[in-house]
Amino acid sequence: MPSLDTETARTRLLDAAEELFYARGIQAVGMDEIRSSAGLPLKRVYALYPAKEHLVEAYLQRRDVRWRGRLAAAVEEVADPRERILAVFDWLGSWFREPGFRGCAWINGFGELGAVSAAMARQARDHKRAFAGYVAGLVAGAGLPAELGPQLVLLAEGAMVTAGILGTDAPAAQARGAAEALLRC
Repeated sequence: MPSLDTETARTRLLDAAEELFYARGIQAVGMDEIRSSAGLPLKRVYALYPAKEHLVEAYLQRRDVRWRGRLAAAVEEVADPRERILAVFDWLGSWFREPGFRGCAWINGFGELGAVSAAMARQARDHKRAFAGYVAGLVAGAGLPAELGPQLVLLAEGAMVTAGILGTDAPAAQARGAAEALLRC
């Protein structure tokens, strides 16, 4: 079997890590299982990521770029600035309906490791700050008071947690309804 170039090996490793970490949790998955799923020698895995924590960081960074990109793409399809805010909740609903949805990777990871891993806590905080900044930008773009941003973020975050725990997309519609009420004030 020919040796894979570094980027291909890294992609296979991150794909395997994302699938396993998201489905079962970070602590429940060992490096050997990720290596096996990626089809890479253990030596190659550790050459790419010398510690599991490094792999977790890379997985979350890549997921962050993808997650926020998908959200932004969905919101950008909507022209009206106020409707763009509500499109966040519509997109959350579609995300909640995806096969294998298990809640927010950063909330889950923070719950597992936030107290013992500064890197995990930093990743979760960075992701949540970026999301809050995105929502604040939508609020500003709609000419609405800035204090609405954090309120809308709390609705979205609550919907993520509830959908992950209950396994239903209903919290997205409920949060959207609350967001509509806030926008009318």
